[in-house]
Amino acid sequence: MSGNDCVYICADDAHGTPIMLKAKELEIAPEELIEKTYKEHVKDFSDFQIEFDNYYTTHSDENKKYSEFIYEQLKGKGDIISKNIKQFYDEEAEMFLPDRFIKGDCPKCGAKDQYGDSCEECGATYSSIEVKNPQSIVSQTSPVTKETEHLFFKLSSYEPFLKQWVSDDTTQIEIKNKLDEWLSEGLTDWDITRDEPYFGFKIPGMKDKYFYVWLDAPIGYIASHKNFCDKHQKDFNEFWKKDSTCELYHFIGKDIAYFHALFWPAMLEGSGFRKPNAVYCHGFLTIDGEKMSKSRGTFFNARTYLNHLDPEYLRYYFASRLTDKIEDIDLSFDDFQSRVNSDLIGKIINIGSRCAKFINEDFDNQLSESIHNESLIKSYLSIRENIVNGYENRNYSTNIRLISKLADDANKYIDDEKPWVKIKNEKEKMLVQKICTDGLNLFRILAGYLKPVLPKISEKVEKLLICDALDWKNIKDLQLSKKIQKFKPILKRIEKESIDKMKEEANG
Repeated sequence: MSGNDCVYICADDAHGTPIMLKAKELEIAPEELIEKTYKEHVKDFSDFQIEFDNYYTTHSDENKKYSEFIYEQLKGKGDIISKNIKQFYDEEAEMFLPDRFIKGDCPKCGAKDQYGDSCEECGATYSSIEVKNPQSIVSQTSPVTKETEHLFFKLSSYEPFLKQWVSDDTTQIEIKNKLDEWLSEGLTDWDITRDEPYFGFKIPGMKDKYFYVWLDAPIGYIASHKNFCDKHQKDFNEFWKKDSTCELYHFIGKDIAYFHALFWPAMLEGSGFRKPNAVYCHGFLTIDGEKMSKSRGTFFNARTYLNHLDPEYLRYYFASRLTDKIEDIDLSFDDFQSRVNSDLIGKIINIGSRCAKFINEDFDNQLSESIHNESLIKSYLSIRENIVNGYENRNYSTNIRLISKLADDANKYIDDEKPWVKIKNEKEKMLVQKICTDGLNLFRILAGYLKPVLPKISEKVEKLLICDALDWKNIKDLQLSKKIQKFKPILKRIEKESIDKMKEEANG
């Protein structure tokens, strides 16, 4: 909308022990499982109006190539070393256990039922071998310790670089503080190896050893973009070389900040690639104040939602709650229904329906030659830069509040002018055309301000007013002396029955 060339890329994380075990449970090949999952994800994203320029998979030739290239670059600099280590081994499952397949007591604070790499209670990170009272998630047995050879990336060599990188406005303050804490404690070398059986890329020159999924997962960004560039005849190197002038941003969950803000920039620095301009983290999603949990009835798949509710509802609700902070968002279904019905439909979309009705029925779909309330139009347009900056700075909830306040102003204007009364008076009838032309122009501006959040609704408004696709430049262009289409309902109100049916399907 700003006229910039933007490319949105991502990929399915297709490697790791969980995928290998799930495929085994389903008695299918891992490749078959990830292909099926990929198709489901692409369909879900599309139906939620999430428009990737390239959505790929980490199980790709490009990712294998760049994972091996980055590994060889780091190895050539002496940043890859070999160590014999002790790891937990599940004798029943006959496999070494990744961190996330071990649960036990936190070695720092003693909190029970914690994963083998970090504690959700005190935030500590540690080696899985340190976990007290460990249990294998695979077989629910107590694992034994066993020695194995692993390769390590010398992350500690990049401490000076990371201390400088982290201080350059590359992360939110909460993440920066956590990274500073880790850096002040001193970084340990990073284990990049996993033993067979494993689903992933084999490490060149080693037998039965694989790259740890978190080595090749972020490299998937590079691989997905390379795939995009090859499809569209773009110069890949212009984007990823060290002195590239393009901007690169990551949006991730707060639980994977360690990988994206320490390992990833260090790997890029060591292998000659550019670093991201910033890494932005989001919090978790809770449901009615509870963690997402199948047993508590608070776990919903994207598809289950889409089977019963419109994606616009959730897009609007999330935007109304999202800030630039790392805060969890609670999806309270009562608040969700109320906010969408009263604000989005009752306030914003209502402006279009109540004004278009008069233009359609009383003025042969024709907008007036001039506006009536110039000051209100000007006040709407005067906050355009605030809205643009709000999106740029990720202050989505601030934007939604501003837009809601503007909608209140428009509705008050219409209520004060009472077009439904004036239309009955022949002398004031033409004034109704101007008032409703004002209202539809205000409606168009609101649709433009909401376009990054609700692109399909904005598209419907563009069709109603037969105007060009909205952007930040043309949003100021008034629609006068022209025909409009017949108004069609843009969005239905949320019925509680739909929410209840979704809950029933999720828990059924």
